[in-house]
Amino acid sequence: MLAAAVRPSTAIRAAAVTALAAGVAAPLLRRRLKLPPPVVTATAATAPVALCVLVPRSRARDVGTCVLQMWAYVATYEMPNDDPEALERRVRVAYPVRVDRWIGRGKTPTLRLQRRLGRPGHFRRWEKALVWSHWLWFLFPHGTVLYMLLRRRERFARTAAHIYATFDLGLIGYWAVPTAPPWYAAKAGLMDDGLTPELRRMMVEYGEQFWGSGWQPLYGFLGGNPLAAMPSLHFATSVMAAHMLADSGPVAGALGWSYAGTLGVALVYLGEHYVVDLAAGLALAEGIRAGAPAVAPAFRRISRAVQALEARASV
Repeated sequence: MLAAAVRPSTAIRAAAVTALAAGVAAPLLRRRLKLPPPVVTATAATAPVALCVLVPRSRARDVGTCVLQMWAYVATYEMPNDDPEALERRVRVAYPVRVDRWIGRGKTPTLRLQRRLGRPGHFRRWEKALVWSHWLWFLFPHGTVLYMLLRRRERFARTAAHIYATFDLGLIGYWAVPTAPPWYAAKAGLMDDGLTPELRRMMVEYGEQFWGSGWQPLYGFLGGNPLAAMPSLHFATSVMAAHMLADSGPVAGALGWSYAGTLGVALVYLGEHYVVDLAAGLALAEGIRAGAPAVAPAFRRISRAVQALEARASV
């Protein structure tokens, strides 16, 4: 009798609240409860949908949906490193070195650039600018989405879908083929050619100078998976953001492409990524743009289904 008296809207809202709470909690409790990674990702991925069912459409809800999407992404990005020893047994170190040596005609472009332009122990202004372009990446893709939300609302949904699809699909490479960055290969001795200086991780060198004792806590917080280099999502998401900005206007596009180009140079010069990582990131971004029209009808059907649940939950 009691079950029959429950209104459909109440049941939908209760299910959505449960899904939202579980989606937020699963990444936090995954180690304590020993949750399998697929369970964590699937549970966290339901949270943005649950929020859409529970809360009417607004800018605040759009921001919350993006935050929850990235909550699921970060958990999935970090989980391979929950067992660092197992990850190190799986990581590929040598193949990108070989590819970049071929690109650089016997020497990786990173080593060529650092030896030609760098001065160990000293950072010129343009090198500091490259480091800061790397640090500012944490703001650029999300800042692009926020710009569309605030200034070009009609482009927000498309921009968010493209940028966050780039984040999510890039995770496939991190799980399937964990690949080490150049600085890790240098520590393993794969960059040693008997010449000096050896490959430097310039971002860390400058970070220690600039942030002092605050660098290690800051880097520890942001560096959740050090063996996730292929494809370069730094570059892929920046290219995608540049495309979205260019579609919105020439000035925004010029700024977007200027940043993406600067970041690409920085990633290679600073020893954070190989050229082949950037090429894979570029291919990922362009592939998503090319494939978007084919999958758009399926996503519109999903959107209509979520909107129908939202309407029923509000009755």
